[in-house]
Amino acid sequence: MKIQAAVSRGPSTDFSLEDVNLDEPRADEVLVRIVGVGICHSDIAARDQHIPVSMPAVLGHEGAGIVEKVGEGVTDLEVGDHVVLSYMSCGTCDRCDGGIPSYCADLPVLNFVHSRVDGSSPLNNDKEGELTHFFGQSSFATYAIAHRVNTVKVRKDAPLEKLGPLGCGVLTGAGSIMRALKCEAGSSLAIIGGGSLGLSALLGAVVQGCEKIVVVEPVAARRDLAMQLGATHVIDPFAVEDLTAELRLAVPEGLNYVFDNTCVESALSAALGALAPKGTLALAGVPKPESSTFSLDLFGMVLGGLRVVGISEGESAPQEFIPAMIDLFMEGRFPFDKLLSFYSLDQINEAVKAHYDGAAVKVVLTP
Repeated sequence: MKIQAAVSRGPSTDFSLEDVNLDEPRADEVLVRIVGVGICHSDIAARDQHIPVSMPAVLGHEGAGIVEKVGEGVTDLEVGDHVVLSYMSCGTCDRCDGGIPSYCADLPVLNFVHSRVDGSSPLNNDKEGELTHFFGQSSFATYAIAHRVNTVKVRKDAPLEKLGPLGCGVLTGAGSIMRALKCEAGSSLAIIGGGSLGLSALLGAVVQGCEKIVVVEPVAARRDLAMQLGATHVIDPFAVEDLTAELRLAVPEGLNYVFDNTCVESALSAALGALAPKGTLALAGVPKPESSTFSLDLFGMVLGGLRVVGISEGESAPQEFIPAMIDLFMEGRFPFDKLLSFYSLDQINEAVKAHYDGAAVKVVLTP
């Protein structure tokens, strides 16, 4: 079938809205009409080749929509279901069976090698042939082919056009706090970076009952939003000489947890210096190639019993965590919609600019 999709052809180039061809769903696949799709930092990182992706590609991995067709063997989804599309996993390895599909043995291949298991893509155009299929969905489009494993059925009374970001960005931020770290009620947390991941982590921290929540973010509007959403302290890192000292001023006894989604070495070092004994620094950002390492004070790590952990996709199982977030949202306890700004699919390049400029926290495209 003919669909419209935003095609990417290389680093820092504009997306091009084009007519492309989409296959019918095969066994275990579904055809989804996209109602809303979030723009995630990982999409931009893929376009700019910080995540290596073959070009040309149709990116997008936070789709939400309505099932229009199901392939052979799909028994848990049916036409008309409202769904959120998330990351792809095999569904059968030990880690998938153990409830941590974000560490699936085949996750890099299934999400970043950009094709079906057999090496084909469901997307092509008449000029270049196959287009890269991203994260098992390629949802910067009017329709997407997804697998039953990364398609999550959701309740129909929730506003479907808002739900796409729950598939990755919000899942990663909130899941890191609620599922991976399991921050205890009364604990203290600093969040380095107040974009969509950081503010989603803040929402998760409020649900968890964290007592002190510090958000470190240079954009004033995002600091203001953080305070509205439940932060107890905000810090502009460019307005202070010593970030460690500022964090210690907010939480003199030291922080139990730091969640970083910036991969800025100076911020990571400052955060380590502000941890309480047995504290944890969690890393969930996508680093640029030139900032993919940082130094550790090994003696201080040993003396303090400190931990540094990486977190993929919030260590969250989409089939469980996405419906849980929606339930919290519908109860008024998880207002992730406060992060959203809406653009039409043909405004994708304006939306990316708003993402970069900090004018929008989380953009949702509506085909």
